[in-house]
Amino acid sequence: MAAVAAAMMAFTPLHAGAADAAAHPSGTESEGNWMVRLRGTYLDFAQKSDPVGGAGASDRIGVNNKWIPELDVTYFFTPRLAAELVLTVPQKQDVYLDGNRIGSFKHLPPTLLLQYHFRPHARLRPYVGAGLNFTRIWDADIAGNTLSLDRWSIAPALQIGMDYRLTRNWFLNADIKKVWLSSDVKAAGAKVSEVKLDPWLFSVGLGYRF
Repeated sequence: MAAVAAAMMAFTPLHAGAADAAAHPSGTESEGNWMVRLRGTYLDFAQKSDPVGGAGASDRIGVNNKWIPELDVTYFFTPRLAAELVLTVPQKQDVYLDGNRIGSFKHLPPTLLLQYHFRPHARLRPYVGAGLNFTRIWDADIAGNTLSLDRWSIAPALQIGMDYRLTRNWFLNADIKKVWLSSDVKAAGAKVSEVKLDPWLFSVGLGYRF
C-alpha cells in the first residue's frame, strides 16, 4: 500500500508544471474558503494482533475490509493552509479469529487534519496533511460478549492527495490516508491481546468549493 502513496508522490512533480500551464483561465481568481467533498473510501486494515493470552501465534484476530461513504469539510485559512474534518456514518465491522467470524462492533472514526496545498491556483492541486483520528467504539459483541474493545482510541493520521479542477467550483479528488489505530482486547476487564488495525484509507470523489 505504501507503493501506491509513493506513486502519487512521483506523479505530482512530473505533472505539476503541465498542470500549471493548463490551469483554468479563472484559476487566479479569488476562491471561497470552504470546500466540501463526497468520497467513496476503502478501509484496508492491517490485520495485526498480539498473541491471545500472551501465548501462541500472532495475527489471529482480524477485521473485515470494506467500502464506506465519506464526507469531508475543509476550511482554507490561506490558499495553501487548510484544515479538514473527515466524517462518515457509523460503521459496523466484523471480527474474525483464525478466519472465523466471532462477532462485530460499531465505530465512528472522525479525523481532523491540517493540510498544506502546494499549487493552490493550478488545475492539478496536490496536498499533504497530518492530524488525529478519534474513534468511538460501541455495541461490541465478540465471542458471546466475553471479549470487549476500548471504547475510545486516538491515533495519528497522515494524508496525501490531489484535487483536479473541473470547473470554477467543482473538483475531482483522490486521497490516501494512513491511521495508526489500535485497541486492547479484554476478557473480564483483563487485557488478553492488542489489535493493530492501522488502516489505509483509499478515497475518490468530488469536491465543491465556495
